Amino acid sequence: MTDLRAADLDNLAERTGIRVEFYDPLGTRYGFPTFPYHCAPDGLATLRQLRAAGLRPGGHDPVAQIYWRHRANRRVAYLYRTDLAKAKRTATPAQREAIAKALLARRTCRHCGLVKPYYIPRRYGCCLDCHGGQS
Repeated sequence: MTDLRAADLDNLAERTGIRVEFYDPLGTRYGFPTFPYHCAPDGLATLRQLRAAGLRPGGHDPVAQIYWRHRANRRVAYLYRTDLAKAKRTATPAQREAIAKALLARRTCRHCGLVKPYYIPRRYGCCLDCHGGQS
């Protein structure tokens, strides 16, 4: 995956003389191969796209980036190679049990001891019923 050029964007520059602002497949302008929004080459994906496919980068660094403008700011999304991506890790039964206990503790009021259908606000340290009774 050494050639990251997009033929459509190259032809646009040759035909019309219009240079696409965030198109830099060689990394000469931005120091890293850069593509405009919706123009990433095949075989590259963002973290969200990898996650949606059940993958993770697998310890590899990004190989390119997508730049776009949002209002007055520049936004960036890093691209990872999909052929080097690994399957997402799943939690063990012990880890799932620990997570369930921690989430239950976040829903249990310290004052009345009741388990609520919502997380207890940390600013109050008690459920909304107990907090309403204290004022």
